[in-house]
Amino acid sequence: MHANTAEWRGRANYFTFEGHQIAYWTGGEGPPLLLVHGFPTCAWDWEPVWEELSKHYSLIACDMLGFGLSAKPRSGYSIHLQTDLQEALLSHLKVSEWDALVHDYGVSVGQELLARNVDGTGATGLGQMIFLNGGIFPDQHRPRPIQKLGTSPMGFIVSRLLNRKGFGKSFSEVFGPDTQPSEAELDSFWEFINEHDGNLIFHKLLHYIADRREHEARWVGALEHSQARIGLINGALDPVSGEHAYRKWRDVLPNARNHLLPKIGHYPQVEAPDEVAAKVLEWLAETPRPIRAESRRAVRGS
Repeated sequence: MHANTAEWRGRANYFTFEGHQIAYWTGGEGPPLLLVHGFPTCAWDWEPVWEELSKHYSLIACDMLGFGLSAKPRSGYSIHLQTDLQEALLSHLKVSEWDALVHDYGVSVGQELLARNVDGTGATGLGQMIFLNGGIFPDQHRPRPIQKLGTSPMGFIVSRLLNRKGFGKSFSEVFGPDTQPSEAELDSFWEFINEHDGNLIFHKLLHYIADRREHEARWVGALEHSQARIGLINGALDPVSGEHAYRKWRDVLPNARNHLLPKIGHYPQVEAPDEVAAKVLEWLAETPRPIRAESRRAVRGS
């Protein structure tokens, strides 16, 4: 049974990160699994797979700074700051070992977590990481027109003009033709984007596009070092990071797992929740924790 937005709001917990109130959710039983959402949405993206994943894992998900129910400061965003937030949340919950499932903007946070784990500067308890559609390789990321405008000097105008109708049209374009979001679903996504006047900072959150270019060597290098414990589930019909990005993954990371969803777009966990949950559970069950811990030590020594 799926939650509505009112129920989801009611289940939120809060903690303070660098003076900002952050909303987060937990649930389920088993080893910890961190869920990291994408742009421009929030942890609500995980609701379609929450129930199934929570049967096997203790789920942890927050709305990152600038998203959903969390604080939305007017400036200061970076992928490194959002990664610090994820580590602070895990510390707050006293979680020392965990796996991760990351999507879109969250793939960059995931790559920075992985890089910190590889070089020994943080995220010491990270085990496996599963990626969904996102700009893993900057040269394969195809930004939408609204994103290009948002990163231009006119970005603030895009944010001020963004409304529910325009959002619905632009957002629907990244879904597969057979898995289009309903008006009710679009209302829900927009509700959380609009919270705390979040629509006004839309352009500020596009910093991640430049961050990806700046840190490409570090973030792709972390993937190359970690092929035995990463995987990509990719919606092929995503115009932003679809089958073209999947092919790059297979070329660059030949020993990493991959799974293509031929008729799905940019939001696999929303468009094909049953298949995504099944594949995530299958992959996470493949590698026992003691082996992962050993591989972490081996990576650090390489």
